Amino acid sequence: MTVTDASPAVSAAELYFQIQQFYAHQMQLLDDGRAEDWALTFTEDGVFAANAHPEPAAGRAVISAAARKATDEYAANGVQRRHWLGMVSVEQRGEDEVFARCYALVIETPRGGQAALRVSTRCDDRLVRQDGRWLVKHRQVTRDDLS
Repeated sequence: MTVTDASPAVSAAELYFQIQQFYAHQMQLLDDGRAEDWALTFTEDGVFAANAHPEPAAGRAVISAAARKATDEYAANGVQRRHWLGMVSVEQRGEDEVFARCYALVIETPRGGQAALRVSTRCDDRLVRQDGRWLVKHRQVTRDDLS
């Protein structure tokens, strides 16, 4: 089983492990600058909404383009971003759907500089299993400083 695979009949502990592995894999893709691969962890009609953005990004292609633009801007400015997720809670909503909530800290390190906590957020996700993989159907990111 790969880190994003899921089988229908699993224990609560196994489900929790699958979601933790999903998040680790997904955030490492983004932090490694693999924006298009990161976008593939959303459903084709997935939504990425954030209180820091005026409008949600709807659809995998739009999510991918927005992630690529942001990733390129950080790279051009010599900034490495890391997402640290914790306090994950998982609530099964059906055989192939869960609601997951976690806290996410975004750490930025400028080339040659010191790491600094950029933002603290809460992430509310509706995850669905498609073709044996967990994907984000809807993500709402709420920055603590803007709520």
